[in-house]
Amino acid sequence: MNDQRGGFPVTGSVARRSLRPQDARRHHRALVLSLLQRSPGSSRAQLARSTGLSQVAISGVVAELITEGIVAEQGVRPSKRPGAPARALHLISAARTVAAVAISSADEIEGTLFDLTGTQLFHTTVSRAGAVGPDALALLEGVIETVLQQAEAPVLGIGVSATGIIDADGVVRSSSHLAWSDLPLREHLEQRMRLPVAVVGGVTAIGIAEVTEGDTSHDLLMVRIGNGVGAATIVNGSVVHGLHGAAGEFGHVVVDPASDRLCQCGRRGCLEATLATPQLRDRLARASASEHDTVLAEAGRMLGIALAPAVAVLGLTDIAVTGPRDLIEGPLLAACRTQLAESLLDVVAARLHVRIAEGDESARLRGVFAIVLSNELGIA
Repeated sequence: MNDQRGGFPVTGSVARRSLRPQDARRHHRALVLSLLQRSPGSSRAQLARSTGLSQVAISGVVAELITEGIVAEQGVRPSKRPGAPARALHLISAARTVAAVAISSADEIEGTLFDLTGTQLFHTTVSRAGAVGPDALALLEGVIETVLQQAEAPVLGIGVSATGIIDADGVVRSSSHLAWSDLPLREHLEQRMRLPVAVVGGVTAIGIAEVTEGDTSHDLLMVRIGNGVGAATIVNGSVVHGLHGAAGEFGHVVVDPASDRLCQCGRRGCLEATLATPQLRDRLARASASEHDTVLAEAGRMLGIALAPAVAVLGLTDIAVTGPRDLIEGPLLAACRTQLAESLLDVVAARLHVRIAEGDESARLRGVFAIVLSNELGIA
């Protein structure tokens, strides 16, 4: 059964059940914490007005959070009204920590410890040195343990970004990069570390960072161009995983049936054979300087062909592309926009924004941090 934890659940049908008292409590806590994160210094009365909850309910939630050391009263709010001034409430950033780990395709494993506001408290990078299978898993566990050892406050949970096809239950269905197959990574790490764990693919983590930190709506198609080509779709704040976690594996969609370019999957004409960074740089190296823009524009056109059906079916308005900026910015992205405009109805194309992603290379870590914060505290 798919796990529906937090603010980034799997889209799809969920069994209906009645609301339990613990569900209401979690919901109320999440509302209060999210508001205090956005509006520090709010009073109880302001929280009640903003959430629609009663003063009694707000007082109960706030008292609980103060007892846990997550929220504190710090100062008073200025007011022209008679009576005692309202106490200002603040989220205590150092009250809890989050461990975030990312396995990149660059043969590295990064680990970071964050406080509740996303401030980095500790960071480490370990070379994977080609380790795969159980050796790669052991390295991952070692990085997590190193990060956890630096925590001076209770750890909310662990977020892991890995490469490969990962389903909503945190099972790595397939990762050729790590030689993992049907590895129940989330379950394994939860048993090993005795903490809640969230596991997602790298592109999904980048997409979540873009949604939570960037100037975008909660509908986003994130495209990652690197050694392969992948995507992540976030609709109404929910990550679309697909039944087997393979949503976004569109690099092997055939976009040019007449092409003689052989893809790693064994077929010809796949998007990845045209757009993946190694193949694209190889063609640029063999082309003359005057042909560079043509090579990049062709890659952008193929990307537009692959993206158009997803945009039309889901009604998406925001596409963010991440990868080597020297390849993406310019003719490639311009050709992608042109192809999408030619492939879609005018009313759809007019509202579509295709851009370079705002985040940097740390987006994977910040993305899984955001998932843990959402899962465990409801802060989205």
